[in-house]
Amino acid sequence: MADTPRRTIRSFVKREGRLTNGQQQALDHLWPALGIDYQPQPIDMETIFGRQAERILEIGFGNGESLWQMAYEQPDKDFIGIEVHRPGVGRLLKKIDDAGLQNLRLICHDAIDVLNQQIPDHSLDRVQLFFPDPWHKKKHHKRRIVQTEFAQLIAKKLKTGGIFHLATDWQHYANHMVNILNHCPELQNLSPQHDFVARPDERPLTKFELRGQRLGHGVWDLFYKAT
Repeated sequence: MADTPRRTIRSFVKREGRLTNGQQQALDHLWPALGIDYQPQPIDMETIFGRQAERILEIGFGNGESLWQMAYEQPDKDFIGIEVHRPGVGRLLKKIDDAGLQNLRLICHDAIDVLNQQIPDHSLDRVQLFFPDPWHKKKHHKRRIVQTEFAQLIAKKLKTGGIFHLATDWQHYANHMVNILNHCPELQNLSPQHDFVARPDERPLTKFELRGQRLGHGVWDLFYKAT
C-alpha cells in the first residue's frame, strides 16, 4: 500500500457562491479559534481540543447542519469537519459560536491533502462521508472520491476497530462504494449481507434527505470497521 496516495483528478469542483456578510465575518473573526489551518504536518488533536476523547472526522460537511447536530448532541466526543466551500464553512462557524460548542473544529482544504499530511495514522475513531458528489455521468466516475487508494488511506487513519460510515442517495454510487470497499482487506463490511445497513440513529436526517424520502428517493448507508 502506498504511503501517500496522490490524486491528480479532484473529486470536487469549487463552485463557490458569494459569501454573505455574516459568513465573511465568521471567517474573519471566528476562524482563529475554531478553524485549523492547513499545514503539511500532523496536528496534535489533544492540544487542539484540550482533552482525550473519541475523535470523529467528517469529509465534505456541506452547510454543516448534520455535523453541528452530532457535535451538539455528543459533547463527550470531538469532531473535525473538512469542507472546501467557504460559504458552508462560514455558516457552520457561526452556528458553532452561537451554541458555544467546544468540541468541533473545521478545516477548509482538500480532504486528501488533509488526510495525507495533517491527520496522524491510527488516530480516528470514526470517519464520516455523507452524500459525496456522485458524479453520475459515466465519463466522470473517475472523479468519485471513493476509490481504492482512498479506501486504503481511510483505513490507515482509523484506529483498529474504528468505523468508516458512508451514505449516498445514488444507488449506482452506493454499489460502486460496496465494490471498492469490500475489496479493501483493511476494512470489514459490518452488514450481514456485506452491503448496506439501516441508517444509524447517530446520523441525523437532513432537510435534503427528508425531501428525498417524500419523493420516494432511497438512501444507502454503509458501515466498515478497520481491522
